[in-house]
Amino acid sequence: MRFINPKTDFAFKKIFASETSKLILISFLNALIYQGNPTIQSLQILNPYQAGLVSGLKESYLDVKAVLDSGKIVIIEMQILNVAGFEKRIVYNAAKAYVEQLDIGAGYTQLNPVIGLTIMDFTLFPNPEKYISRFFFKEEEELYSYPRQELELVFVELPKFNKPLHQLYTLTEKWIFFLKNTPSLEMIPEPLEIVPEIQQALTLANRANLTRDELDEIEKREFFLEDQRKLRQEGLEMGLQRERDLVMRLLVRKVGNIDEPLREKIQQFSFEEIERLGEALLEFEGIEDLRKWLKSP
Repeated sequence: MRFINPKTDFAFKKIFASETSKLILISFLNALIYQGNPTIQSLQILNPYQAGLVSGLKESYLDVKAVLDSGKIVIIEMQILNVAGFEKRIVYNAAKAYVEQLDIGAGYTQLNPVIGLTIMDFTLFPNPEKYISRFFFKEEEELYSYPRQELELVFVELPKFNKPLHQLYTLTEKWIFFLKNTPSLEMIPEPLEIVPEIQQALTLANRANLTRDELDEIEKREFFLEDQRKLRQEGLEMGLQRERDLVMRLLVRKVGNIDEPLREKIQQFSFEEIERLGEALLEFEGIEDLRKWLKSP
């Protein structure tokens, strides 16, 4: 048994935005937004997935949009790559969904809250263990909330979640495991099978249940994303090497000749380390200052 990757746009929409996916999406949103509580009882999926209308390659993000029984609007994005302007686009999309509710001449009282749920295949926030982060309006000093939470942003950082199957206890943990590990599964494991909605999601994700055209579309998306990852990694490595070379030239001007062992050590520096060295070298007066800095913790 082989499963498609739910982190690609085509697969995500097929699993969570089909006409038959309402119960799956309800369970998923209750898990990631409401800590597994059955807060959402029903919803309407807007612009549901239709196999015959799948477009070609596009950017590495997707939108699934739903209106909850409470009237709240939820926008779901799966972001594979940390592209330029990502943080601004998240806020823009949530604000756009909020203001687009009003027809010309309609009153503000008709506006319903918007929740932006973003699942990321990279890390964004500094806490190494907190894989779900929530943001909404609060007073700066005393941290009391705005009278109405009209906009809420929820982020799920998949790389921070590393629990194995036998340690999955909550609905939230099981759904995040599903998102992160489905492509590597060879069967439906018992901790996931006992959740009917996840079992149904895995049935939709089973390659054996897809048409040839759907499998071809998924393959194109996977190849495209892999190429984008490689290009991005190559760009990051080239940028880092340029930073190293620049700092090395500044060091030579500042302290004189630098022997090979020190050069090799600096060539192994990360972005953060080379930035710290670039700031510190302004205070160096000679090669001994560099040696002392390199030995410091």
